[in-house]
Amino acid sequence: MREPAAGTAHVPAPPPGAVDVLVAGGGPAGRALAAACARTGLRTALADPAPDRPWRATYAAWAGELPADLPAEVVATRARGRAVALTEHRLGWEYTVLDTAALRAHLDAGLSGVTVHRAKVVGSEPGYARLADGCIPARLVVDATGHRRDRRPAAEQTAYGLVVDEAVAAPLVAPGEALFMDWRQDHHRPGGAWPTFLYAVPLGGGRVLVEETSLARRPGLSLPELRERLHARLAHRGVRPPADAEEERVRFPVEGPIGATLAPGPAFGAAGALVHPATGFSVATALRLAPLLAEALAGSAPRRAARSVVWPAQARAVHVLRHRGLEALLRMPPDRVPAFFEVFLGLPAHHRWAYLTGRADLPGTAAAMRALWARADWPLRARLVGPALLPRARPATTG
Repeated sequence: MREPAAGTAHVPAPPPGAVDVLVAGGGPAGRALAAACARTGLRTALADPAPDRPWRATYAAWAGELPADLPAEVVATRARGRAVALTEHRLGWEYTVLDTAALRAHLDAGLSGVTVHRAKVVGSEPGYARLADGCIPARLVVDATGHRRDRRPAAEQTAYGLVVDEAVAAPLVAPGEALFMDWRQDHHRPGGAWPTFLYAVPLGGGRVLVEETSLARRPGLSLPELRERLHARLAHRGVRPPADAEEERVRFPVEGPIGATLAPGPAFGAAGALVHPATGFSVATALRLAPLLAEALAGSAPRRAARSVVWPAQARAVHVLRHRGLEALLRMPPDRVPAFFEVFLGLPAHHRWAYLTGRADLPGTAAAMRALWARADWPLRARLVGPALLPRARPATTG
């Protein structure tokens, strides 16, 4: 839906009692945006069907991605990042895991001027947010309802993890380190099985999350399969988790169109395609963009301004390139995936950083992809060029 230029079309008056902005969705992105809108002086509301529900996900980010003004207590741990493909790589970046409760408290403190509705927004139209059993008057509705479901099977990241004491995890990850990915498959993997990796990060308080992860698959690899692989890997490394270890289950799409399901308003967070297809990260990006988006929404042409802030032309181009990379990964033979990451992790740090974090850095992303091409052998190059010429990869049918 195109927004008319100021002064060229009639804009209907908002209904009595309308808020300036209603944010649909009370996750990290939605709360961050609602708080930022309130700080700009906008009359703001937030709608979520279960606004008091605790957050159980583990949120992580590269330290350089976090907003500079994020309180120190929101960061649970900082660790040196390393990864293993065919060989070990020291990433040279600091990896952070957020304290979920502290993040929630920090964002909730900004909601003092926000009206919170225990309601599910199912759509919007000019002047209103539509609920299953009514409506809320609002000049603008922002879709921050989280991951979207497409009609077609989406590429998903899935993972199964256990939280253990750092002494139990010592054979996997040393204190002060975060194992971003370990692609070694010497513990168990039948020939041709979909590749998975170990992710092991400190959570603070002497606890470590050890997780078997399928980076991307269409559809996602099943959690029972990941659980079996994790226990096989841990046994091979001599790690014996307690029977009552806390579990973590992860499943979310890593691809999706730019746009909102609650049109005509903008989308934000995972609903707005902010998830990086190569990492699954989106929270740090949402925290950084929320104040900028709030300022845009306070202007005279909020929809157009919101698009220019969240999805400028270079960010849209980077989004396309990243999804070309995702398609390349989905098409790659399972036994070639560790070799692909060996090449990627061997790139100079500035190339890796540009690809993994530079969402609007088109020159940097393109340079990283050129550098990867230059280092790849010809069989790998054939797999990299395929997504530019072939239709979307078919859903996988085997593990």
